Amino acid sequence: MAFVVPVLMGVAQLLFFIFIFLLLIDGLILFIPTKNIFARRDTPDRLSNGDENPISIYLENHYRFDIILQIIDEIPFQFQKRDLLFETGLNSFESQIIQYQLRPTKRGEYNFGAVNVYVKSPVRLLKRRFQFSQDKMVAVYPSFLQMREYELMAISNRLTEIGVKKIRKIGNSQEFEQIRQYVQGDDIRKINWQATARNNELMVNAFQEEKSQAIYCLIDKGRVMKMPFEGLSLLDYAINASLVLSNIALYKQDKAGLMTFSDKVGQTVQAEKRPGQLTKILEILYKQRTRYQETDYEALYVNTKKLIRQRSLLVLFTNFETVSSMRRQLPYFRKLAKDHLLIIVFFENTELRALLNKPSVTTEEVYLKTIAEKYFYEKQQIVKELGQFGIQALLTPPQKLTVNTVNKYLEIKARGML
Repeated sequence: MAFVVPVLMGVAQLLFFIFIFLLLIDGLILFIPTKNIFARRDTPDRLSNGDENPISIYLENHYRFDIILQIIDEIPFQFQKRDLLFETGLNSFESQIIQYQLRPTKRGEYNFGAVNVYVKSPVRLLKRRFQFSQDKMVAVYPSFLQMREYELMAISNRLTEIGVKKIRKIGNSQEFEQIRQYVQGDDIRKINWQATARNNELMVNAFQEEKSQAIYCLIDKGRVMKMPFEGLSLLDYAINASLVLSNIALYKQDKAGLMTFSDKVGQTVQAEKRPGQLTKILEILYKQRTRYQETDYEALYVNTKKLIRQRSLLVLFTNFETVSSMRRQLPYFRKLAKDHLLIIVFFENTELRALLNKPSVTTEEVYLKTIAEKYFYEKQQIVKELGQFGIQALLTPPQKLTVNTVNKYLEIKARGML
């Protein structure tokens, strides 16, 4: 404006020198102190796959004035987040914790980078960057958070809150423990008359629930388990459910084991209930990957026959889309069911169900709905045909896999079927 109105030139020059003076002041108060900001990222030692994991950034302001902060955290590339920016204010000599959550959807190693903190003084003309090297590798394990949740609820008898049913025990699956003195309230049908005669006082037989039954999770790693659902593959859902089921089985004093397979049998953990068994299973599950091959059920049967001698509960996690694909494997399932109690767990296609519930208007929508009904019916037919041969089948949506699998296990325990 001073070129048009020359009288303004003096005002413009004055404002320019004021601006330069403020710029120098801002630079001095921001850059002359060297370590007036401290930041630290706190992460768990390992992350839980498919769960929201808490991450926190701890900040300290050592400046003698209030500041405005922008924090950019360099999180692992697997999360595909480029806009993780936090803005906050911090008073002089004050500390603050910023918390956020990350949900990984793949197991493996995740590398965190630096924590970048951009500081503005009250002048707000310059911005200074502090970079805190927080390079750290964090392993993403199967869902141990979900495992702990189920464990805590099992201990406090609150499993019904997350959908686990309370099932009445049927029959008598108890084993003898000891002979002890009669106490008022004991079942008189359990009086041991021979011991009573010897001791001249009432004695009763004490029983305990039959325990130490072998529970094996058989996990299919073939290409059918690569299908994604809400960010997780079906294999990851099966791995998370296997970890929870193994933990519940050990809590119930049963023996937990594991076998993985695809075109060939992978790693096997013999069913035990010794300390460290769950950690061993967790480490094996952490390393599992889809092999993108056709599953060889004959190899599974041969190895099961060779390695699992005791009658056990076999929970087989796999997937079938058609009756014909199941029938090709039915001879091996029947052989497995002859020596063990076999449960085949496979997945409901929730997108098909959503399509079935959606009203059809156009010809194309009617056609798609007809095809969806065909595939939906085939899944139900698989359950019926397996039941005809005495094979337990569990058809479940992926998000309800863990609850439904635990329910099935508890039902079998309650009914004394093993």
